[in-house]
Amino acid sequence: MWPLVATLSDADRAVVLAATRLRRFGRDEVLVHEGDPSDSLHLVESGRLAVRVSTEDGGRVLLNVLGPGSHFGELSLVAGGERRRTATVVALEPSATRTLSASAFADLRRRRPETMAFLLAALAQRVEELSVRLVESTYDSLDRRVCSRLAQLVEVYAEGPGPVAVPLTQDLIAELTGGTRPSVNQALQRLARRGVVELARGRVTVIDRDRLAARARLPRDLHGRAPA
Repeated sequence: MWPLVATLSDADRAVVLAATRLRRFGRDEVLVHEGDPSDSLHLVESGRLAVRVSTEDGGRVLLNVLGPGSHFGELSLVAGGERRRTATVVALEPSATRTLSASAFADLRRRRPETMAFLLAALAQRVEELSVRLVESTYDSLDRRVCSRLAQLVEVYAEGPGPVAVPLTQDLIAELTGGTRPSVNQALQRLARRGVVELARGRVTVIDRDRLAARARLPRDLHGRAPA
């Protein structure tokens, strides 16, 4: 179940999901390209997706990793004007989404105005996520940002209790946290020495999920920073 549609009544949820179309993607397949017309919302049903944005020098930066239960493209459903995709989304593994087109949602709104709550919930969630990211990037130490991103990745990759293998390189984790690879490596090494994670080529395995989550929630000091 997607938390987004959980905000609706059973009847409205059934109507919204009935209007979606199941799409499947292979590993490394692009779901949407940055700059393309934005005409549909995607509800992630299975797999993991990388959200990447362009940099001024023509490179790509990993902005987020989405897993089952998440979504992207909610601005596609906002009425008025042509919208463009703000990021490229690529399947990191075989994945599936349910897409809701802007036209289908417009029809739903006309027939069942109460389904507008679905869009409002999506927009509110996105604003909250962006606000949290802004505070982190402005006030948090790199160590805390690394812990926060890893804690989020645990939620994306966990398939049960116990250790969680996050199959991302340290370069990609550096992109997620806005740090350099050497500084992120040092932060990860500190976590490894504390027994919170284990490091291997191309992956970070979170051994102690509770301690990682606790470190991600450490209070900031008087200058707005979290203890290292």
